[in-house]
Amino acid sequence: MALVEIYHVVAASRAVASGETIKEGMVVSLDSSGEVVAQDSTTDPVPYGIAGDTKSTSASSMPGIASGYQNRVSDYFDETSASGKMTVYHSGGEFATDQFSSNVSSAAIGDPLYANDGLLCTSAESTASGVVARLIKSAGTYPSGVPGIDINGDQALSGDNTNTYIEFKLVI
Repeated sequence: MALVEIYHVVAASRAVASGETIKEGMVVSLDSSGEVVAQDSTTDPVPYGIAGDTKSTSASSMPGIASGYQNRVSDYFDETSASGKMTVYHSGGEFATDQFSSNVSSAAIGDPLYANDGLLCTSAESTASGVVARLIKSAGTYPSGVPGIDINGDQALSGDNTNTYIEFKLVI
């Protein structure tokens, strides 16, 4: 549902394959036409990067935003609507995301993370090729920057995985 860009090296702009539904923060691959698709362990096993935008017809994936919210009504939750392109982060950086498999919650700092059907995971469930990231902060709440009482004076950022985020160093 969300990606928090802490530091990034390359933010590419890639065309998105038609019919795709991709949440911001998911691992993406390139199809045979060079268009972005949600990484799939069987048909698109080689991860290309992390989606920086959402292409959806049913819900927003902005960090901490209720799924019914959208920036521009005319776009119907599709942040790629105007250009047909999506921001894809690759070649390094540090990010926080809620797009990970449940077994990442028990991973140790520094452990390698792989991709399985668009989600970061440990090698135990991955059939994708290669390490995608290294875990740098275990699953937990993430501050939103909005005054509150959950984390060091901030409200927790909401999202998938029971509102928990991991931080990772991208290595692809």
